[in-house]
Amino acid sequence: MSMTPDPHARTAFKASSSVTRPTAESAERTQQLPRRRRARRLALAAVVAAVVVAGLAVSLARRGAGDAQAGPAGVTDVTNVSAHPGQSPPRQLIAAGRSAVSAYYTMKLVKLPNGNAIGTYEWRLLNTTTERYEKADWAWLDVAPGMRTAAVLERDLPADRIGLLNLATGKVQRWIKVDRSVGSVQFSPDGKRLLATAYSLDPDGLFKDASYKLNGKSVPGPKQSRTGFYVIDVATGRADFAENPTKKNTEGIPVGGRQDFYWSRDGKLVWAPGKSETGKIYYDVTGKKTPAPDQEKRLPYPETVLSPDGKLVTGDFVGKGDEIVSEIRNARTGKRAAVIPGQQLLAWADDSHLVVWRCAPDRCSPGEGEFRNQLLLVGLDGKVTPLSGFRTANLHDESRWFPVLTRR
Repeated sequence: MSMTPDPHARTAFKASSSVTRPTAESAERTQQLPRRRRARRLALAAVVAAVVVAGLAVSLARRGAGDAQAGPAGVTDVTNVSAHPGQSPPRQLIAAGRSAVSAYYTMKLVKLPNGNAIGTYEWRLLNTTTERYEKADWAWLDVAPGMRTAAVLERDLPADRIGLLNLATGKVQRWIKVDRSVGSVQFSPDGKRLLATAYSLDPDGLFKDASYKLNGKSVPGPKQSRTGFYVIDVATGRADFAENPTKKNTEGIPVGGRQDFYWSRDGKLVWAPGKSETGKIYYDVTGKKTPAPDQEKRLPYPETVLSPDGKLVTGDFVGKGDEIVSEIRNARTGKRAAVIPGQQLLAWADDSHLVVWRCAPDRCSPGEGEFRNQLLLVGLDGKVTPLSGFRTANLHDESRWFPVLTRR
């Protein structure tokens, strides 16, 4: 889900079962215009200016077009493209190659009695029968690779059960009960297991008794209440819990209440954001701290996305002046392999095409159109195909939507 503050907040998107996933406080990772510092995450509370200081960050800008240098030879057209450049938010399926927008969400802050508040996600989930996005009244969800099943959590987090929903019918086929309530859920890369982070309080809640000063005004703040995580076998429903509470904050600034765990790329380990060389702290499925896997240790950023063949990885924004481009690196050597249009590289459609965010090239200036962006399909040769319409340029607009990209 970016502003600039908190270094922990650098992880918004991951490559796992869902090619791109929202995190609790972050709706989108941002890579800002060249003269601005590279950003990190858009916090849910930041959307309403509630927890901007709380380590949360702001978000996405995109640009770039014809000034990308040529990439590797042999780039071919991607298959199975479903584009709707006139739709934002989308109403019909957006997809390219192996990646599809399986769901998307908007965010808003809801005021509660006694000076409290809660950040809520409003979801639209793909109906695979009609290939249209339909409103889904869940607090949180994730879509399994293959896009047949979604794991869903009911409103009023944390939830004491996880639903397995059929994307073709929109019906929950089965519920998995958990002893400790959970606030997020994520499918493993193979879709056979679920990782659910447990909390004692709503991780998106903002509380008057945790208030802090923002621009001279007292605003409700988050509370850390993570207790650990479950690894759940989807077929049997067996749920194994590992205790792992949030570390106490000693830095003197508010830290978000949502501190989710995520799968490693191979699904053998889990991780949470933290201070380390990789920006992640890794654990085995029993909760024991473990070194970072060799491959992930070599990746340049926590949110780096590996190509399907494992040869390339997404890199950083590298534009200068009016050049709005990002780099692709060789996964083994770390050397630059290509430079392509776009400023946020979200997912690989195939080994030579990516789904990216980019703002309108003729309006992409700081403070004006830098956040008016659309989803594009971009080849390593620089060829650009619009996939969606443009989002509003107003970061605080509650209609601003954020895609969940899943492997088909």
